Amino acid sequence: MVSSRGPLLHPSAWACPLQGRLWPLRGDFVLASAADFRPGRPLWLSFAPVADTIAQHFGLSTEQINWLSLVYLVASIPFGVVAVWVLDSVGLRWAILLSAWLNFAGSVIRSLPCMLTTIHDPFAFLLGGQSLCALAQTLVIFSPAKLAALWFPEHQRATANMIGTMSNPLGLLVANLLSPALVKKEEDIPVMLGIYTIPAGLAFLLATACLWESAPPTPPSAGAAHSTSEKFLDGLKLLARNKAYIILAVCFGGGIGIFSSFSALLEQVLCVNGYSNEFAGLCGALFIVFGVLGALALGLYVDRTKHFTGAIKIGLCLTSLVCVAFALVSQLQGQTVALAAICSLFGFFGFAVAPVAMELAVECSFPVGEGAAAGLLFVLGQAEGVLIMMLLAALTVRRAEPSFSTCQDGQDPLDWKVSMLLMAGLCVLFSCLMVLFFHTPYRRLQAEADANPSIQEDTCPATSEPSGHAPHPAATL
Repeated sequence: MVSSRGPLLHPSAWACPLQGRLWPLRGDFVLASAADFRPGRPLWLSFAPVADTIAQHFGLSTEQINWLSLVYLVASIPFGVVAVWVLDSVGLRWAILLSAWLNFAGSVIRSLPCMLTTIHDPFAFLLGGQSLCALAQTLVIFSPAKLAALWFPEHQRATANMIGTMSNPLGLLVANLLSPALVKKEEDIPVMLGIYTIPAGLAFLLATACLWESAPPTPPSAGAAHSTSEKFLDGLKLLARNKAYIILAVCFGGGIGIFSSFSALLEQVLCVNGYSNEFAGLCGALFIVFGVLGALALGLYVDRTKHFTGAIKIGLCLTSLVCVAFALVSQLQGQTVALAAICSLFGFFGFAVAPVAMELAVECSFPVGEGAAAGLLFVLGQAEGVLIMMLLAALTVRRAEPSFSTCQDGQDPLDWKVSMLLMAGLCVLFSCLMVLFFHTPYRRLQAEADANPSIQEDTCPATSEPSGHAPHPAATL
């Protein structure tokens, strides 16, 4: 089969002789990639679960503390486009290596205010270190779709994408559990910063030592053989004219913004009504643990059925219902069980759609490169996250501190009622837009069906002749 940009590999090029070599390469690459994904996420939200204690120790305002998380969203907007170009043009290996180096440097810089007594403006170092870590994160947060497309056959791509994508919230889980456990008083903050530097250093060493290839020697599928078939700028033009992709980007991007705001502001929302930092950390941990479980279940389901569109629409609708419940219950006192259950369900339904959305972005935009298709989703999501987080914070008002508040920033607590209702309203709006207006064929699956690849399993007969069985159909709903 010949495409407009050259021949696709013959099906025999994906045959079994190299499968034995491919699996060890996959293991090394995925291990190093996941190790690089995880350290960046704890660094992003390491301050959020103990925001009041950090503010008191360094003499910072609540707005400055929020910027330590918000800088990740701001940096990803301009540098996200650069990261997309690096992924599709320079290669997956160099994107992950550069991310590991920047992440380690940023983690060291933000620890300097606790190491050097001569520093009089700790916020500059904290923000500078967070900014480098934010640049690092833009290079790898878009990588799972590219990794799955280049290294895995089509019947394993959604699961591989899920594993790579969920390594990011596992980092958030570490932050939500570790920060409150480490910081009981102000004197514990230097220990916390030092401990967070260790995994960043290990990821730096592992990525440098283990990553030697951006792609396997033999493509595992027709889509991988034809990966990044469009030039970068041509791909961007195709995406801008793709109605289905734009709807997906706006709606899923809004979901990313809501989840980012939820993760960064959870402790500040709950402390107003008497919930401790430890409980906020527990809610954040449940949010992520159940999110990983939901993503695992949905990833396996769509790998078998290819019902990407139906899965993401149902997932977003259920997420909206839970978001409304959180907006209401979070304003009440003494609802620990209900809040824990709501945060668990919020993660279970919300996180589950993330890897599916990334796969769907590639399917509806093929033959645009996977880095551009998945990366621009996150770039728009981070832009929406900045706007949503700033809007939620702007709608808060100070109120006389009630006796049940556990906020420790030295100021009157904020009233988040209007902000939480707005967050729920936006979540419902994005879900409705997705359900009503998103429709697309699965272009990559159709292209692979046309190419009729002979490899659908990781194991196959010794003969190099095509097996003759049909590939998975490009299912649509």
